[in-house]
Amino acid sequence: MRAVVTGGAGFVGSHVAEALLARGDEVTVIDDLSTGKRENVPAGATLVEHDVRQPFEVAADVVFHLAAQADVRVSVADPGLDAEVNVLGTVRVLEAAGLAGAQVVFASTGGAIYGECERPAREEDERRPLSPYGVSKLAGEEYLAGYNRLHGTRHVALRYGNVYGPRQDPHGEAGVVAIFFSRLRARKALTVFGDGRQTRDYVYAGDVAQATLLAAGGEGGVFNVGTGLETSVLELAELCGRAAGVEPELVHAPERAGELRRSFLDPGRAERELGFRAEVALDDGLRRTWKETAA
Repeated sequence: MRAVVTGGAGFVGSHVAEALLARGDEVTVIDDLSTGKRENVPAGATLVEHDVRQPFEVAADVVFHLAAQADVRVSVADPGLDAEVNVLGTVRVLEAAGLAGAQVVFASTGGAIYGECERPAREEDERRPLSPYGVSKLAGEEYLAGYNRLHGTRHVALRYGNVYGPRQDPHGEAGVVAIFFSRLRARKALTVFGDGRQTRDYVYAGDVAQATLLAAGGEGGVFNVGTGLETSVLELAELCGRAAGVEPELVHAPERAGELRRSFLDPGRAERELGFRAEVALDDGLRRTWKETAA
């Protein structure tokens, strides 16, 4: 298969590019390297430096669209930039894919779209984004659905849980796993906001990459990509310490305004229709992440 991965020099995008190459696909990475890193692009992939906000062309069967403005704080401070990258960028991808007759698999978000959860969120649940980032990702989903209705395409949106794994950047608003491991490596205390009982659905990057590949070739739609399990920040800190072989010191800070208490996903539809099930348990994934990032 000829595959294009936008954002393929980034955290999740590089794992998707790796998985595609591992099965023998021809891979082109499109990334402007504003947050992605050249060294993240796996050997065997062709890198094209380009900003997805600008028109472009592709020669591909599938475009995996992972290029994004993914920092919630940036979206609040500069919603115009967030919309340019996440909405206009997605429209540009749809235009390019349309000219090539390619399917689009779009990386969306679970927590930022569903809002507070009393049970694992399902795809048909009410969507209540709290940040411009969540709104822009939801807009991207709606563009895909609109193109499917208008053009008879089979584009797919994947609502990822809290993805963690090797190559995640601990700087800025990165995943808490990358931040915790960075501080453990520097032998610093782990900052826990509020009481630490906030829960999230942590899903390993390798599993996310496999789900993303499985979505290609299907009939389109929206799918959650998670484990269906919730883990508190306090539990995560303990597990990170265990993976690192140290007893973590915790420092509590005031609760952050607008932070969700519970966010986790029901992955049943992805299992039934895509054949996806997360295989890597959290403690195992954390050990793998610590080992690879400590190397």
